[in-house]
Amino acid sequence: MGCDFVELAVSGVRSLSPYLPGKPIEELAREQGLDEADIVKLASNENPLGPAPSSLASIKRQLSDIARYPDGNLFNLRQALSQKLQVLPEQITFGNGSNDVLVLLAQSWLKPGVSAVFSEYAFVVYPIAVKAAGAESIVVPARNWGHDLEAMADAVREDTRMIFLANPNNPTGTAFSRDELVCFLDKVRNDIIVVLDEAYFEYVQDEKHPDGIALLNQYPNLVVTRTFSKAYGLAGSRVGYSVSSKNIASVLNKLRQPFNVNNLGEAAAVAVLEDEDYLARSRSLNSEGLEKVATGLQDQGFAYIPSKGNFITFDTGGDAMVVYQKLLEKGVIVRPVANYGMLRHLRVSIGLPEENDRFLQALAEVKEAVI
Repeated sequence: MGCDFVELAVSGVRSLSPYLPGKPIEELAREQGLDEADIVKLASNENPLGPAPSSLASIKRQLSDIARYPDGNLFNLRQALSQKLQVLPEQITFGNGSNDVLVLLAQSWLKPGVSAVFSEYAFVVYPIAVKAAGAESIVVPARNWGHDLEAMADAVREDTRMIFLANPNNPTGTAFSRDELVCFLDKVRNDIIVVLDEAYFEYVQDEKHPDGIALLNQYPNLVVTRTFSKAYGLAGSRVGYSVSSKNIASVLNKLRQPFNVNNLGEAAAVAVLEDEDYLARSRSLNSEGLEKVATGLQDQGFAYIPSKGNFITFDTGGDAMVVYQKLLEKGVIVRPVANYGMLRHLRVSIGLPEENDRFLQALAEVKEAVI
């Protein structure tokens, strides 16, 4: 008989459930016999503007060099981010998306016999990374669907080595203020790494919202992760990064694979980082779309969680999977969040105005039929 390699796998990995991405347009077209052009995908929090023209032009210039390995140190992007964020180049660690950096953090400091703290309804990659490292997860009940920072500080144990915070949080869209974050950081031991996931940072337009990078000098145990996948429109290029103390970054960069960001992704990121017009359009489109979708949900009688991101999670009033399936039949892809324990909810990304209208119209038709 052959060997059971599942049983031989590392225990933390063996207990994992795979990450479930949003349904691709091509898959739905095959399943439902629909024309891909008639399908609206609002499931993965992508930028509906598509990539910036500046990114596309930069990728085109770089194409002739794809036979060569990327610069393992990402000099151009490192220098551009260093200047933009006013941090030292040595404070930056790059990842194949910010998810990659989250896993690197867990691999570097978590192990059997230690624990990590994160919130109920927090980004699903946190428990995956913690389990894979063999550490124990301490899941703190949410407050109003968001992080209860006071309870999270109280949940810290002697063996706690890491805390994950998402601001704004995915999938709930909730956020906490700078004052709340500072109060939390002041309570946490300085030997605990606090990971502040700011994947949706660029979308927030609230003067009370914290900029984690501005707090790094005051809290050397803080690590801030960000991405080019959302507001910068490069989800398919997989470019993320963290900013931390040089001490923490030196450890992460020992484990980071040297070519985890390809040369096309780097070129696109360098270009869009300076494209203020594209970022402004992304923010404006999202702000208008959030208001439109929130109003539409309210008008139809659906409760929703107010969001600071580029998505809204709403209560279907019953079995969310029934509503999800009916929306798929109408060519509208949203995101189930049952894997977060939110069985009545669906998450919808903000799209172009006509895509938001299409979602609201399809939802109205579904409500009429099944709710």
